[in-house]
Parts: sequence; C-alpha cells; structure tokens
Amino acid sequence: METPDTSTGFDALGLAPAIAQAIEDLGYESPTAIQSQCIPHLLEGRDLLGQAQTGTGKTAAFALPLLSRIDPDIRHPQVLVLTPTRELALQVAEAFQDYARHLKNFQILPIYGGQAYGLQLGQLRRNPQVIVGTPGRVMDHIRRGTLPLDGIRTLVLDEADEMLNMGFAEDIDWIFDQAPPERQVALFSATMPQAIRRVAQKRLTNPVEVRIASSSETVDTIDQHHCVVTRFHKLDVLTRVLELEPFDAMLIFVRTKNATAELADKLKAHGFAAEALNGDMNQEMRERTVERLKQGQLDILVATDVAARGLDVERISHVVNYDIPTDPSAYVHRIGRTGRAGRAGRAILFVEPRERGLLRAIERTIRRQVPAMDPPSAAALSESRVDRFTEELTKTLAEQDLDFFYRLLARISQEQEIEMMDIAAALAYLSQRERPLDIKEEVARPPRRDRLDSRPERAQRPSSRGRDRAGGGGGDWNPSRGAPGGSEDRPRPQGRRDDGDLASYRIEVGYQHGVSPREIVGAIANETGLDGRYIGRIEIADDHSVVDLPSGIPSEIFNHLKRVFVCGQPLRISLAEGDSRPSQAKPRHAAGMRRPGGESGAARHSSSRKDVKPSKREPRSGPKLSN
Repeated sequence: METPDTSTGFDALGLAPAIAQAIEDLGYESPTAIQSQCIPHLLEGRDLLGQAQTGTGKTAAFALPLLSRIDPDIRHPQVLVLTPTRELALQVAEAFQDYARHLKNFQILPIYGGQAYGLQLGQLRRNPQVIVGTPGRVMDHIRRGTLPLDGIRTLVLDEADEMLNMGFAEDIDWIFDQAPPERQVALFSATMPQAIRRVAQKRLTNPVEVRIASSSETVDTIDQHHCVVTRFHKLDVLTRVLELEPFDAMLIFVRTKNATAELADKLKAHGFAAEALNGDMNQEMRERTVERLKQGQLDILVATDVAARGLDVERISHVVNYDIPTDPSAYVHRIGRTGRAGRAGRAILFVEPRERGLLRAIERTIRRQVPAMDPPSAAALSESRVDRFTEELTKTLAEQDLDFFYRLLARISQEQEIEMMDIAAALAYLSQRERPLDIKEEVARPPRRDRLDSRPERAQRPSSRGRDRAGGGGGDWNPSRGAPGGSEDRPRPQGRRDDGDLASYRIEVGYQHGVSPREIVGAIANETGLDGRYIGRIEIADDHSVVDLPSGIPSEIFNHLKRVFVCGQPLRISLAEGDSRPSQAKPRHAAGMRRPGGESGAARHSSSRKDVKPSKREPRSGPKLSN
C-alpha cells in the first residue's frame, strides 16, 4: 500500500523510553513517512516489505522499533541485519549505536569482508545483541560456529535489490535456512522487481507492505544551484551569500531545532535581521515571528521542516538549504516556499563533500540536475563592499551638510601637516574595521568540476559526533595557502613539502586495529581537506602510528581530528614527543617495511595516494532520521 507522510511525532509511536530519550537527545522532531508507517508494525512483530528510496530514513524505520524490542540482559545475537556493502554495514551499525545510547549492556557488531577475522572473533565472544554484516562474511562465521543464529528474533534485509544485483541471492537463501523458522523478517528495497517479490513470497509471512512514493514534482520557476562546502566553512559561505545575493526575504533550513537558534544567533552577530522558527515556539510566538517577516521587520528565518509547514510568505525570494535534507521529497517542499504568486525564486543547496549521495537522490527525485556554483570569492565580496562604500560616500556628499567636517579636516591637515589623501585613507580604514573592504580568501574551494559524480561514491550515514551544528570557524586546510587569511594567489608547490615543514603526530590506531597507510591518508585527507601530497611519512606500530603532517594545524581542525574514527578507533591525535617514532617501539611493520606476503607499506601508501578512498563517515541526518 502507498502511504502518505504524517505529522505524528516520535512520542506517539510507542518506542521504548530509552530509545525515545535518544531521539530527543539527538534533536530530531518528527519521523519520515517510512518511519511513521513501519515502526508500529515492526513493534508488533509483523513481517514487513518496505519500498523507499535511499535517504528516506529506512535505517531508523527498522532500528528504532527493533531496539525497543531488544532484551539487553540476553547476551546473544537477537537481530541480524544484512547489507550489500561494507560501507552500508558500518553506517547501519553506527546508527544503531546512536539510537541505543541509553540501553545498558547493549552491544552491536558490524562484520564484513576485508577485516581481520581475529578482531571479529574477539568481538563476537562478547555476545552482541545486534549483528550487521555482508552476506559473505556472515556465512563464514555461521559455518565456523562463531555466529549462532538460534536466538535470532528478527532478520532484516537492507537494500535487498542491490544484494540481488550483486549476486547474493543464494547466500541470502542459505542464511534464511539457518535462522529459526519463527522469526520476524523486514525487507527493504528501493525497487520492487520480480526477484524481490519472489523472496518476499517465500520468506515473509503475511507481511505488511509499505511503499513510499518518490515525488517527481519540481518547480520550474525556481533557479536551483548547489554549492560544495565543508561544514567548517558553511557559516562563512552563508554570510557571503547573504551579502552578495540580492534578496527580499530568505528562508534557511537546518536539520534540528537547536541548530535554528544557534545559526540565527550567529547571523544576528554578523548584523543580519534573523530569527529562529522551530517546534519549541508556541503558536503566538510563531505567528508573531512570521508576521514580522511579512512586514519587513525581519529578513531571514532559520527553520526546520516541521516549523516551516504551511509557511506562505510572498516576500521569500530565496531558500537556502544550509543542511541538505535526507528525504528528497523534503527538498521539493522546502524550495516550494519561494517562487510564490508567479514570482521567480532562487534555491541554494549546501552540500558537504560526503553528502553527494544525497544530492544525487534529490536529482533523481526532481528528475533534473541541480547545477553547481562556486562559493562566493573574497574578491567578489570585496568588490561588493567597495561598491556599497562608494555608493554611501557619494550619497552622503549629495545629501548631507559637511561644512563643519571640511573645516575640521582642513585644520587637522594644517596643524598636523598631513596630506588630505592620507586623512581620507585613515578615515576609510577606521570606517571599515568591523566589515573590512579588503578580504583575504579563507574559504577552501573544492576542485573545479562539472559534476560531483566524478568523485568516488560513499555511503551516507548519520554521525554520532554532532558534525552538522550550525556555524563554522575552521575549514579545509591547505598548507599551500599558508595561515588562514593568506592570499589565495600565493603559488602552490607542485610536489610534496620539504620535511622541514612537517611535524610528527601520534594517532592511537595501529596494526592491531587493522589499519593501513591507505586508510590513514584517506581519513586525514577527507576530514581536513588536506591534499594527499602534504601528508608525509607514516609509520605504524601495533597500537599506534606516527604520521608527518604540515606544522601549524589550525586548532579547530586538530580538535576535530581527535574525534575522527578509523577502523573503529578514534585517532586522538597528539603531537609526538620529540622525534620519537613507532620504530623505536619495535613496530611489527613500518610504512617503509615489507609486510609478509605483500608489498611494503610505503609502496601501498605511495601507490594509493591519488585514488585513496575517503574515510566512510557521514553527517547525521535530521530532523527526520536518515537512512
């Protein structure tokens, strides 16, 4: 059955108190369509066949109810989730961990090919209640007797059509045969070909069918563009857009109600007339805020999807998706708030580099591409400010009585023996100290490309570390530009930096965690925006590694790197003491040493630097929980 979206909140779905508390902590306000339709049935123990596109919130649709039914005191696997790829397995596992933050004694384990068996065996001995894995590795553990399925209560197939396309049909059948006959089954698929129908008919018992139709609606009168920007630079790019875009009124969408207040406060600090609009506001406050926007007393509203429902203000000429929506249909509803009454509208979508999968989902939904635009440059912003300064100057000369000031400046010039041009330059400097006319480039620009699709695909997943808070303060770090605020026209070196420009940093991940130089380079390059050629020697010991990075890492990037996870371990980066190296601690293998049965770590590091896969880490979705 096709099911419409509803406005039911999470508190009305019957989730366990610990799970409901986690949702509240995460700041999410309302479920997506598939969540509101699936959760009650899965809580009842019904089999379910769900069809929805990526990004509609499928993970939360099954994770929340299944966690509500978990018995943390029973120490054996109760839920098995099968995914087609390692990346999706990690994404799903992290989502489960987020939602189970208040469940005591809860354990979850992702298992997939390419990870050492020894590590997985040690974790399996802890008897996790939820297993998320790829079919091949799950089969291996079942055959070894290390993954018993006799206590499995629910079996989930996520992206079932993709698993069948990858040739896992026989593997899935075999795994089903090993599971208890009395178990709940939830099957999710973006499409519903006959092969999926056959699996459903064979393996599901009297299933509830939930189908979330993808909207193809788009508004042709709205000029749509997307801008690739790191989360650290979002606020800077937004303020530049606000200065350079001629707009009447603007609606800015963020994911959570907390973010509305944070971003509105930051915009007000920059001198913009902005207010928040979120679910914590009572009806009177909401109506008063919207009326101020209509009357021109406000220019900017920062809102969530829920708070903006029913908002119809003709003044809104621009919509900015500060946080990309995880439900593609929400994008259509968001940008539909502009272009009213036959007026032209403009929609700008901020896309973090790791969110390009969500962009593609939006483009598939609206059946058109959203063209790319560059972040506004420092030169363009300087020119705009100079133009406004000149306009105000000429207007003042034409409209104000300046006789007193002519006499004052003539006296200062005569008494202090200062040229009039020098006085004018000093006054111009003093007048622009709060909003400089000569702006240095601080926004890192992504490489110029026609389409984001030219970069490798990465799975989308919610983050457990609150990465999408409104605002900024750091950004992609490019040593070729020098310190933040340096000229973007400074020549960039063509090769690697000299060792004299590098400092040694210790990270708390080593061979015992399954790390390789490729994964270290990928994580650091992706999370900082640092070009791979600026990453120097990497030496890996059993429990830690040392990596050479350009000296002078900005503090906000350094603090962020401490929380980045590689191979399930936080980097906890710190400046290495003296010139100490893991080699002094007799590492099993250094990056320049040959490992048994393979090429040297240095060779792998060098050969993979240009095509290294980024660390598979995605921003948290909201306010509707993401897939």
